[in-house]
Amino acid sequence: MNDTPGWASPGSAPSDDQDASVPRPAAPVDDTGTPPDSPSKWSKTQPPAGQWSAPTAPGPVPPAPRPAPGWGGPGPGPGGRHPGWGHPPLAAKPGVIPLRPLGVGEILDGAVSTLRAHWRTVLGVTIVVAVISQIGDILVQRYLLPEPVDIDPNASPTEALNQAVDSMQSSLLALAPSLFITMIGTLFTTAVLTVVISRSVLGRSVTLSDAWAEARPRLLQLLGLTLLLPVMGALLVTVGILPGLLIGSGAGIALTMLGGLAAVVLLIWLMVSFSLASPALMLERQGIVASLRRSAKLVKGTWWRIFGILLLTMLLTFVVSMIIAVPFSLVAMAVDGEGVSGLFSGNGPDFGWPFLIITGIGTVISTSITLPISAGVSVLLYVDQRIRREALDLELARAAGVPGYGSERPGNDAPRG
Repeated sequence: MNDTPGWASPGSAPSDDQDASVPRPAAPVDDTGTPPDSPSKWSKTQPPAGQWSAPTAPGPVPPAPRPAPGWGGPGPGPGGRHPGWGHPPLAAKPGVIPLRPLGVGEILDGAVSTLRAHWRTVLGVTIVVAVISQIGDILVQRYLLPEPVDIDPNASPTEALNQAVDSMQSSLLALAPSLFITMIGTLFTTAVLTVVISRSVLGRSVTLSDAWAEARPRLLQLLGLTLLLPVMGALLVTVGILPGLLIGSGAGIALTMLGGLAAVVLLIWLMVSFSLASPALMLERQGIVASLRRSAKLVKGTWWRIFGILLLTMLLTFVVSMIIAVPFSLVAMAVDGEGVSGLFSGNGPDFGWPFLIITGIGTVISTSITLPISAGVSVLLYVDQRIRREALDLELARAAGVPGYGSERPGNDAPRG
């Protein structure tokens, strides 16, 4: 049963069980213009599958000649094998990736190549969203956040623990507005970049207005998916630590630690399993629950591989962010004298407008570079999994107008359900 509605942007109709529904490349023709499957070219009686061997000439086998210059393999050997037999043909590459199963380096290179090929569109959306998000974050930090809770160094252990808990709660509440602003900004950026990357796979250009027009109908469902995942994580962690908190005492603390650890492990497993839900929702036009199931199905059996690629991407983007953010932070602290003096005092640093503005510029620059790479890796992982499981490479080659893959006309961008 074909339960995959397809690839909305370039068009596809994958199938897990019905191989006959997957289009295959058109059969080549010989010098006479006759397809090889015509009655004059193929025998009605064929050897059983898996038992075919290279044809051999009658009589003794002549010695193998020396390979011609420039050939990648030896000449005909004892079995009469032709040079190059056994080597896969080169994959078509209409866009930023070759249409075949991808390696880790090719996925990362495809994400960077998309940024280079469509830099106007990519930077246009990321810079605008990053600037608006950062302005909102600066205003929240300056005017809405509560004062940090001070911890008395002379307090008793019990009072110090209560003060630490209050300080942690205050910090979490202070982070909530910033996290919400960042999530909304990431939502718009991810929606548009998913469309851009799906077009870049086919080697097609796309403007910001075109990408926005295609992504806009899916924003509400993408927002629901974006909100559902952190809520699921919070509920899972709460269930893990709640029994220990209710028990209290020493046994309760141990149970809280074990429950929290188990909840974190399960949360990581779920987040990786659902990591392809966003591309599935955008490109296959599925609902929220259907996208989660679709992602889990694509990830099944390759969890560790996808976990490793996502972890590597997080480390790379973190390093790039630090390389950009640290110099801006040092300059901001040097300009804002109050912030520097606050680091060496008993109270927290009171950062002023210069510090917030300079660090905000650094955040905008780092976000404009790292967010497209993260989104590109997610979408290309989705494409790679469908190539491996559903022969999506044939569908994409047909949609891109690669010769020999059907009658799809190049430039036909009509979405398919």
